[in-house]
Amino acid sequence: MTTAIIKPQWSPLTIALMVLGFIVFWPLGLAVLGYILWGEKFGGSPEKAQAYFNKGKAWCSSNKHAHRGWHNNHRSYGMNSSGNAAFDDYRAEQLKRLEEERARLDAEIDAFHEYMANLNKAKDREEFDRFMNERRGSRQGYTEPKPDQNNGDQNNNGWGNNG
Repeated sequence: MTTAIIKPQWSPLTIALMVLGFIVFWPLGLAVLGYILWGEKFGGSPEKAQAYFNKGKAWCSSNKHAHRGWHNNHRSYGMNSSGNAAFDDYRAEQLKRLEEERARLDAEIDAFHEYMANLNKAKDREEFDRFMNERRGSRQGYTEPKPDQNNGDQNNNGWGNNG
């Protein structure tokens, strides 16, 4: 049973203290808001608060090295020794093999992206050339003179070939 005067719940008193805390000094208001939201988890006793803190700290320290293993340059891979030298050597060998395989796959991915970029560039060039050929064909005077046309024709209006 808690005997706290201000209980961690949404009551007019705690809301007023929170607003007053934000007006006077904003971290004070933030502390009151934290007390309202998470005060029940601590149960009002320092022992429960310390146990909750230790639980969070243990979780953080156990996950600290979990995701660094593939991206660091040293060979520990974020893992500690198992106590068995043969197993540690086997694990190091397998992790090295996996790292080499991953590097090979990354190189293949890069080569594929380069291939696709070249393919797209060639496709873009082909589409642009097709567009320019169609545009030249549709513009007056950009076509090659037909064999039956006379180069000295006066109906040309200056748009013909200047050859």
